[in-house]
Amino acid sequence: MPNASLMDKRLSVTLKSQSREETFSLGEIFGQTAKGGKVIALIGDLGAGKTQFVQGLAKGLDVSNGTVNSPTFSIVQEYEGRLPLAHVDLYRLENLDAIAELGLEDYFDEAGISAIEWADKGEAILPKGRLNLYLRDLEGDQREIVIQATDSQHQSWLAQVSQNKTVLPLIDSAKDSA
Repeated sequence: MPNASLMDKRLSVTLKSQSREETFSLGEIFGQTAKGGKVIALIGDLGAGKTQFVQGLAKGLDVSNGTVNSPTFSIVQEYEGRLPLAHVDLYRLENLDAIAELGLEDYFDEAGISAIEWADKGEAILPKGRLNLYLRDLEGDQREIVIQATDSQHQSWLAQVSQNKTVLPLIDSAKDSA
């Protein structure tokens, strides 16, 4: 989970997902409401739900070219939908130089969405403006998801999603367990 002293409470929301389907649905809602030029940094252990979220994001973006899997070996997978989606996985990259050689900044300037798994490995090259999703395993398929918006554009997007009738109970669930 993120260091609380580094987070501005006005820019973050904590959710509790009860299942893989709820994590998928959260991603889908972000996809449905997305406008181009957004970056989502996904941070969490193996099996925390990063790829599940991106699969939902792709559905919300109307990606139609098959299954969305973690690009662990290809590093970057591009999908066409309502907006282009660049799905990046930094898991196998050993150092910042290897990550910098990917030229990820080309994706950040486009009109699409960039979703970066294991983003903490390449934080130094990520744009300052982004959504950080910290996913943490709880019991069973439950996940705590802390979403931090680091600029006003991503804050507006997070606020819009937070008001969705599907998302509101996830926020309330996190409050109840706090």
